[in-house]
Amino acid sequence: MGNKNKTISFRVNEDAFEALQDIAEERDISLSAVFRDYVDQLVEHDGQVAVVPEADLEAAGGEGERGEDLTFPPTIEVPKSFIREHERLELEADHLREQLDEYKAYVNDLQDRLEDEENEVLLLDDLDEADGPSQLR
Repeated sequence: MGNKNKTISFRVNEDAFEALQDIAEERDISLSAVFRDYVDQLVEHDGQVAVVPEADLEAAGGEGERGEDLTFPPTIEVPKSFIREHERLELEADHLREQLDEYKAYVNDLQDRLEDEENEVLLLDDLDEADGPSQLR
């Protein structure tokens, strides 16, 4: 079974809503993304998320009580190998999509030929090799 997204709805007063919209505009993301980010952080830290004003962050020198990094916005370092693997997989996915489109076009061509020649026998050996998709793997 897949991981299905669930919808949460609740009410906030108008001032809070406008403040949330301002936050979303500042970060150039949707209002929904603001909530998703917050919920992701809350779940990731087992409900131990504290909202700290930026002035307090600057006063603390960017470190929390337990020595954790409190810079804003929070950042993580991703290994280059992960990025390279992600890019490789994206290229492979693009290649497979192209192949799939090519095969679909070939099947559609065969179906069109079959409809045109309803009562005739269509032998695959008689099909021109140039009409088919590139070499199969």
